[in-house]
Amino acid sequence: MIKKEPSPSCLFLGTFDCEVVLTVRMWEELVHEMCHNGHTLCSTCKTRVHNRCPTCRQELGDIRCLALEKVAESLELPCRYMSLGCPEIFPYYSKLKHEAVCNLRPYNCPYAGSECSVVGDIPFLVSHLRDDHKVDMHSGCTFNHRYVKSNPREVENATWMLTVFHCFGQYFCLHFEAFQLSMAAPVYMAFLRFMGDETEARNYSYSLEVGGNGRKLIWEGTPRSVRDSHKKVRDSHDGLIIQRNMALFFSGGDRKELKLRVTGRIWKEQQNPEGGACIPNLCS
Repeated sequence: MIKKEPSPSCLFLGTFDCEVVLTVRMWEELVHEMCHNGHTLCSTCKTRVHNRCPTCRQELGDIRCLALEKVAESLELPCRYMSLGCPEIFPYYSKLKHEAVCNLRPYNCPYAGSECSVVGDIPFLVSHLRDDHKVDMHSGCTFNHRYVKSNPREVENATWMLTVFHCFGQYFCLHFEAFQLSMAAPVYMAFLRFMGDETEARNYSYSLEVGGNGRKLIWEGTPRSVRDSHKKVRDSHDGLIIQRNMALFFSGGDRKELKLRVTGRIWKEQQNPEGGACIPNLCS
């Protein structure tokens, strides 16, 4: 990674702003095009202007400006998340690789009930989940989650729940849902995601427990970061999985209604200064 003050080439960008957006965003595009009169614009903006040059109104055609593309490859560019505090400057291709993993890039909304397109930092997403998705918010590192379904054989539009917990100064998302594995009977899964990066998530552990009729299942693991999508975590089976027959057995009664209670806790792993081993820090 390159850490330094903006180079002359970086300050030079404003000379060649896109005719549409009038910002250096043009240089985030590797393909540049121009009209017959030589006016240039980034390829993304070409569709926005309906294939007409915004300066002279001539039809754009498919004329690539190879000179600008070569210049774009040679320039050093700031990270697109500079406004969020990232100070890094990179050559073009290194910039793209960095941005894919930049620690300051926004997080996607972790809500699993719809394809929500909202992005932002963690405080913003917590407010978004509470105010827009009406997600239940709880404080503390232990939880008791009740799940009831009248017809456990149906998994049309996978049944899901999301609860957010605040403990150790961090936020965690508890997911519980039903989904189908190929043509098999539905299974139920509970898992925890950490609202932060993967490196921070490794500092925490959690356990989940479900049971009934003198039997119980216990899962312990490390919460996955919300950088990993809900679907990615679910499809990797990284959580407590309950087969339908076992879920009905835990529910008791006539086995026609699902009644599950999932309990759990979250703790922070602390390094033992003497032996180097991790010891759990349980909140009171």
